[in-house]
Amino acid sequence: MLSNQEVAEELLGKFGDQVFDFEEPYGLLTLSTTREEIIPVLEFLNKHKNFQINFLTDITGVHYPDNTDREFAVVYHAHSFIHNFRIRIKVFIAEADIHIPTATVLYASANWMERETYDFFGILFDGHPNLVRILNIEEMDYFPMRKQYALEDATREDKIDALFGR
Repeated sequence: MLSNQEVAEELLGKFGDQVFDFEEPYGLLTLSTTREEIIPVLEFLNKHKNFQINFLTDITGVHYPDNTDREFAVVYHAHSFIHNFRIRIKVFIAEADIHIPTATVLYASANWMERETYDFFGILFDGHPNLVRILNIEEMDYFPMRKQYALEDATREDKIDALFGR
């Protein structure tokens, strides 16, 4: 049985200060790393003889428009079926340099997950074999999950603010 402590200590021993911000929300080991180290970290977890964290559950993005030079996070969830152990790894990147290496070199399943993340957030996965929109139309010139748009039409007059908790 793997413990969060055991995996965290091995990661710190291997990557030092390139892995940081360790947390355990709801018991899920969560950490951050850099764009340069994400693939080595994923590969280490994947190929580790004891951990066997070799299933990529999900890749997604998060937009934090108020975090200067850390406006986007790319979030990876990986799983060891052998040990029923899950881990979350975050990489924060700036909107001005919204590139991150592709994980398709380790996981074939990353292909569609990265395409979806690109499609909705505009995050560019360097080295991806076919980084094109997957759910939205190619003619879209924006990325719908970015927090750049009003959530509702401010010109509407048919809503009573008190009924919406305002």
